[in-house]
Amino acid sequence: MIFRITYSIKQVQVKTLIFLVVLQGLMFCCWHYQFTPPPDSPSPSRKVHVLLLSSWRSGSSFLGQVFSQHPSVFYLMEPAWHVWSEMRTSGAKTLRMAVRDLMRSVYHCDFSVMDSYMPDNRKTSTFFMWYQSRALCSPPVCFLAPFGHINNEAQCQKECESLEFERVEKACQIYSHVVLKETRFFELESLYPLLQDPNLDLRIIHLVRDPRAVYRSREESALSFEMDNAIVLEHKAVPAGKEQYQVMQEICQSHIRINERATQDPPPFLKGRYKLVRYEDVTRNPLQEISDIYDFVNLEMTNEMESWIYNMTHGKGKGNVEDAFQIISRNAVQVSQAWRTMLPYNKVKHIQEVCKEAMRMFNYRTVDSEKDQKTLDLDLYMP
Repeated sequence: MIFRITYSIKQVQVKTLIFLVVLQGLMFCCWHYQFTPPPDSPSPSRKVHVLLLSSWRSGSSFLGQVFSQHPSVFYLMEPAWHVWSEMRTSGAKTLRMAVRDLMRSVYHCDFSVMDSYMPDNRKTSTFFMWYQSRALCSPPVCFLAPFGHINNEAQCQKECESLEFERVEKACQIYSHVVLKETRFFELESLYPLLQDPNLDLRIIHLVRDPRAVYRSREESALSFEMDNAIVLEHKAVPAGKEQYQVMQEICQSHIRINERATQDPPPFLKGRYKLVRYEDVTRNPLQEISDIYDFVNLEMTNEMESWIYNMTHGKGKGNVEDAFQIISRNAVQVSQAWRTMLPYNKVKHIQEVCKEAMRMFNYRTVDSEKDQKTLDLDLYMP
């Protein structure tokens, strides 16, 4: 009798064990299916690291989304904001090394570096503009939508806020590409250690935009740049009426420095790892330009991304001031030309003066009268 009871118990235990093993296998398969990047994506063991390097209001948020929405990309928007925000009494020259070291850690998916710039109880949503990262709105961070789906910002803000910070590192590790958008570098030399790091495959996309359009866009959102302006100008006392022009001058000079360093007798480790992109070229021929950018960083263009790019660049109108920091469907060509009808000619003339070398370098044609400015058939963007 005792033998039969013991035998029955063993049978139950074996069946239970088999059930648990099968269940565990099914759960693993589901996890693997949900979290594994598409089969045609490069292996995470051969990560590509991309720096989208630009200045504020230059179309970098849109181009950042061109990366962020791609199913093979882990994207963060301006992580250096945390450095500048935490150390805002310093100047840009002092902070550039701290920014570089933060980026190196993030490229390696090591987020312990954020200990210095975030509170102890930080969450995934502590990141600056976190909801613009599809990776932070997708598994294994948030289960709002299946892995690789296009992100809906409004839904992400509602469903994916305040999740465990540790999920960010897990997410970063499973993607083949890590892309960081930055507006807080004003030269390339401080990035040399990253370009020479044998464990990084860093590619630099340098995005520039017509300074007149940049000025108009910055003017609409002037209050948003108070902290950044002070840091860019090294906290110098500048009359309020001249501040924006001095910031624009520094931005234009930085674009010149970056481009000259990358194209005029660059160091060997920089050759083939720099690509200049003009925002206006992207607005005129978005699919071709973005396909070229994808090729440069070894990303495949997908049918879903083609549709998303077309929809985002062929909307109606230029958008409203309230949408300045949102990625919504707009008419990209109208956006790029908006300054010509909205910016007074005296300001256009002033910007052309402080940024004349940069405009010449990047083939932006100046206008000599208000009539030329408002004649939209006059093409100002030479090849």
